[in-house]
Amino acid sequence: MSDIRENKTEVIVVGGGPAGIACAITIARAGHEVILIERGRFAGSKNVFGGAIYAQPTREIFPDFEKTAPLERKSIEHKYAILGNDDATVVSYRKKHEDAVSYSVIRGKFDRWMAEEAKKEGVILVEETVVRELIVENETVVGVKTELEDYYADIVVLADGVNSLLANQIGLRENIEPKDVAISVKEVYKLGKEKINDRFNLADDEGCIYEIFGGPMLGKLGLGFMYTNKDTVTIGLGVTLDEFGGKDAKPPYELLDKLKSHPVIAPLIKDGELLEYSAHLIPEGGYNKMPALCGAGVMIAGDAAMLVNNLHWEGTNLAMISGKIAGETAVVALSKGDFSENSLIRYQHELEKSFVIKDLKTYKDLMDVMHTQKTSYLDYYLRKINSFFEMFTSVNSTPKRELYWRFIKSYFKERKLIEILKDFGYAVKLLWGILIQ
Repeated sequence: MSDIRENKTEVIVVGGGPAGIACAITIARAGHEVILIERGRFAGSKNVFGGAIYAQPTREIFPDFEKTAPLERKSIEHKYAILGNDDATVVSYRKKHEDAVSYSVIRGKFDRWMAEEAKKEGVILVEETVVRELIVENETVVGVKTELEDYYADIVVLADGVNSLLANQIGLRENIEPKDVAISVKEVYKLGKEKINDRFNLADDEGCIYEIFGGPMLGKLGLGFMYTNKDTVTIGLGVTLDEFGGKDAKPPYELLDKLKSHPVIAPLIKDGELLEYSAHLIPEGGYNKMPALCGAGVMIAGDAAMLVNNLHWEGTNLAMISGKIAGETAVVALSKGDFSENSLIRYQHELEKSFVIKDLKTYKDLMDVMHTQKTSYLDYYLRKINSFFEMFTSVNSTPKRELYWRFIKSYFKERKLIEILKDFGYAVKLLWGILIQ
């Protein structure tokens, strides 16, 4: 046993994404030993997202990241597109902030940069290593078993992604239901800087983000996205897994193909060279599906803890801050020599004080309501918004008042009274939860 215990450190972090790296670098900066284990060839090699990183939370971990990090474009415009079958309503907000709000990045490059910064701070990075299971003694996590050898630690932090089998192993998390996780598929197209600037009305360092509702996802719990990079455009969508259970369900790549062919989207990526296709699972369960965040000798951070705010497309920032707080909790526990659940519960308490849990709690009813009312909110009303603007922008010699009343009457003809009451009731429930409860 003593020979095995030679493979012992103070903290082991499993997973080389934003949560894991933020946790490890926080611990290393406090002067403690920490090993970061990543299953991919390098940190970021298996990480997929839209994607953009948010500047303010990133500065909390890497204060000067804008000087050296591999950033693509500074996001200056958000567009929200409601797609019908052949039409769309697009709302845009554009502002050049003095301090950037977000940057588009390529995760493979950005995560690798973060890992190198962590190594500079003293983090020991072990790549191409799969953690098979946790070592548990006397109901306390004391290490990890890899395919090669066992490693022991005072604390283990699980930042191993949405499908965290390790959290399942020790009973901190139940199996995820298909409705609580989405499959996200994306493609990256090379267009060249000039075409991107022209099509999206941008300067060289400026970026645009599209959030897309409807289109091939009408009636489904799913959203689409587009991000501009330096000379490429990322386009994709995410749909909950339960949408693919029926015999007539189309696979994700077919939905993406249909999205790319939409008359509003197709011109933006026309003549692009396909460079990459990837897919990834995203936690969608929100606050109500969060696992226990800690146990004796162990904490859970990032996607493994279901920390994603799906309405605002926030995941990397929640991952980073949760990793930072887990790291700070580990430092406190190491200083006391107490690795019990009562000691590590500080992590949960600090998360609850932060925007991370507060925001997730604000939207705690969102996913359940959307699952229940998806044919209303994600199909009928999206089509109705487009039909209103079609009516509003048309000129056909019909008096405007008559058109307005015709539109209003159509709503009551198309919706049963019980459906209208349910739509209104669930809308009130959502607003009550967001603004008051």
